[in-house]
Amino acid sequence: MLDIRHATVRRGRKLLLDDVSWTVGADERWVVLGPNGAGKTTLMQLAAAQMFPTSGSVSVLDETLGAVDVFELRPRIGFCSNAVAHSIPLRETALNAVVTAAYGVTGRWREDYEKLDERRAFDLLNAWGVGTVFDRPFSTLSEGERKRVQIARALMTDPELLLFDEPGAGLDLAGRESLVASMSELVAWEGAPTSVLVTHHLEEIPPGFTHVLLLRDGQVISAGEVSQTLTSENLSTTFDMSLELVERNGRYSAFMKQ
Repeated sequence: MLDIRHATVRRGRKLLLDDVSWTVGADERWVVLGPNGAGKTTLMQLAAAQMFPTSGSVSVLDETLGAVDVFELRPRIGFCSNAVAHSIPLRETALNAVVTAAYGVTGRWREDYEKLDERRAFDLLNAWGVGTVFDRPFSTLSEGERKRVQIARALMTDPELLLFDEPGAGLDLAGRESLVASMSELVAWEGAPTSVLVTHHLEEIPPGFTHVLLLRDGQVISAGEVSQTLTSENLSTTFDMSLELVERNGRYSAFMKQ
């Protein structure tokens, strides 16, 4: 589903990713975890075919970036991020914010959508608990409502790969816990696409995610199955402090060692 080999991303003198290699298999559920500035969002932009590496190679859904029309590839990828949310026109309704994903755009203009498309968009809004706001401008929604509309949008094209870039950012405790529960249900669904969740908070990892990639300063610290990779030692290295990992009923937290 995703094969990144020795990818480096530079912007001027700044090194955003440094020789990153990472493979995501079908039906795997990955968490990308690391501190601010680790390169998580840059990595997701590569995975979403929104950015090209400075060097190395990126293959998404068996298509190599640089040798494929990304405008044909992107509809196969569901991408939920703040960058996408910020590109939605202020007056666009929640329904239009979702249905426009069918054309890979964020603002409705002169495209023709079938009733089937609008029905699917409305059903997705309902499924994520925001069907009642379908006719409200996206800009007037609460942060929690916006997050759920964004996820509905990411699912609009029935993607093969689903990427969540910090979906819990800005949510209060109740909103976060509700979102975590919904995402856990999503990845447990038999027909769910391969999924990747980016976060820097252990508490935001939903039960059901199978693998973790730990990232710091644009480099991979460790990657593999959660049970073997998410350890106190690896976590301490990733966040550059002495941490004790705690797991309870499939949920995680960490504390500084005394």
